[in-house]
Amino acid sequence: MSKLNFNQIYAESLLEPNKFWLQAAGKISWFEPPIAALNRVEENAFIGNWFRGGKLNTCFNALDVHVANGFGEQTALIYESPVSGQTQRFTFKQLLAQVATFAGALKAKGVSKGDRVVIYMPMIPQAVVAMLACARIGAIHSVVFGGFASKELAVRIDDAEPKVVLTASCGLEGNKVIDYKALLNQALQLSQHKPDFQVIFQREQLAAQLDYSGDIGWVDFVANAQPAECEPLDASDPLYILYTSGTTGKPKGVVRDNGGHCVALKWSMQNIYNMNPGETFWAASDIGWVVGHSYIVYGPLINRNTTVLFEGKPVGTPDSNVFWKTIEKHQVKTLFTAPTAIRAIKKLDPQGKLMREAKCDLSCLEALFLAGERSDADTLQWSVAQLKVPVIDHWWQTETGWSICANCLGIEQLPIVLGSPTKAVAGYELAVLDKNGQPIEQGKIGALAIKTPLPPGTFIGLWKDQVRFKESYFKRFAGYYETGDAGFIDENGYVFVMSRTDDIINVAGHRLSTGAIEEVIAGHPDVAECAVIGIPCDLKGEIPVALLVLNEQCQASSAEIQSNTVQLVRDKLGAVYSYKSAVVIDALPKTRSGKVLRSTMKKIARHQKYEVPATIDNPDSLSQVSSALAQL
Repeated sequence: MSKLNFNQIYAESLLEPNKFWLQAAGKISWFEPPIAALNRVEENAFIGNWFRGGKLNTCFNALDVHVANGFGEQTALIYESPVSGQTQRFTFKQLLAQVATFAGALKAKGVSKGDRVVIYMPMIPQAVVAMLACARIGAIHSVVFGGFASKELAVRIDDAEPKVVLTASCGLEGNKVIDYKALLNQALQLSQHKPDFQVIFQREQLAAQLDYSGDIGWVDFVANAQPAECEPLDASDPLYILYTSGTTGKPKGVVRDNGGHCVALKWSMQNIYNMNPGETFWAASDIGWVVGHSYIVYGPLINRNTTVLFEGKPVGTPDSNVFWKTIEKHQVKTLFTAPTAIRAIKKLDPQGKLMREAKCDLSCLEALFLAGERSDADTLQWSVAQLKVPVIDHWWQTETGWSICANCLGIEQLPIVLGSPTKAVAGYELAVLDKNGQPIEQGKIGALAIKTPLPPGTFIGLWKDQVRFKESYFKRFAGYYETGDAGFIDENGYVFVMSRTDDIINVAGHRLSTGAIEEVIAGHPDVAECAVIGIPCDLKGEIPVALLVLNEQCQASSAEIQSNTVQLVRDKLGAVYSYKSAVVIDALPKTRSGKVLRSTMKKIARHQKYEVPATIDNPDSLSQVSSALAQL
């Protein structure tokens, strides 16, 4: 395969998917290999049913196989924490021992195949141990991002119905110590479902009181545990649930399988990221997001790469050179981060002067990959100028689990075109459709959609909601997966992703729901109505702004209301939503049927031309929105 060029490999993946993916499947370890790659079952034809009949274990592929093959002393995981001043290294042998023991402790407490485990932890090695231990025994983990507040955690506990919740006493955010245990206690009070027990890892920065029914300290939990062996799992068995940014009332729990996920990530590490076994890969993200699942934990370890677990920020922990120092210190070959991180560094060091003064030796770095939001030209060009390596924008989603479009450096580096994540990757047949689901001409903007069945590694459903799974993603365009993004494909096959087609905003690489923010703000006693839109931000891509309509009886000032709603959103949803601004208006622009004109308001905020909809009920409201937003 490696002797072929990108176009040949891509064509083979579409014309002969069985041959292509069986060959890829041969790169991982199976207890019972699959007979075929693609198994078409009518009711689930859109997701492919990959590798049916095959039995494997993801943890075995991430750890055991490497130890068995003589690589037990290779470093598997580097914990780099500038906020705590710690650096720890774990060999594959050491990591395997901790994972097997923790898996045994879970089994001893009755956790078994198919049980759910919620992991609400900071970026510490124990979080990785927890994920792999679940995979080892066939338990389904659901990692909840530590930046979410108690209500968001409670909603996910109610949906996943875990047997156990794993957490730490605290998280570290710059100079702040976040009391995770207190947040968990509140979430357990709010949730209808009650787990059997909770395991708490005590950190030295803040000791937690084990004061909730079922609390167990991490050290005591594993004290007498016997190591557990890997559970043979069907390729189609769920590995994890990861919740996307839906409304707080009904989250969408993306379900990933074991077989397709393992095969796809192995393929992507070698062919997209050009990583050879033994080299060091760093995804500067969080385990609470899909990037952390795929490329901090599973992908690198499956490919026998050393992976970096970074607890810190691109700036402020301690300075704008922390990324470059970490790359030099651990000889990172490939860095994967969000454009927001690079913009934060660039804001403090626009000419690269601080970077040059630090004199970091970055000769080990061969590529920077960006994803999570559109990579603007300035950020990409600044990165190329400072790092002197290829800077690759690539596009994918929580639902896909790995790249839809990328410049596959492990096959053939294609010319980089600013604004494009290059071309569709093997297995993804991408189309641009009009509102009727018909392909539109080259270069015209439409809905980006992927022809079904989807390739391996993509999601196999939504947790406990297959009806919503089909209706949300496969109903609008027959025979296609609806990405929710709009864009176009040029004459050379390069894809350009222009915007979202719904109300999800992208804040610092995190896809967040404006509806969730609206729901919280609407609970304020002085707010009669509200609408939240995303406005451009040089640092974070987008930030939310609320347009508030107040009750006539309201006695508080607009500034007080704004401050109150900011605190309300932070308390109920978490700081990750970056909500800091609101404006007060007399009425929201609406159609006669009562629909709020969000798309029109977005255009106003972006100083774009717009037409007053014929169905608008209150035309004067648009000019008031324009005046209010101009004050920001």
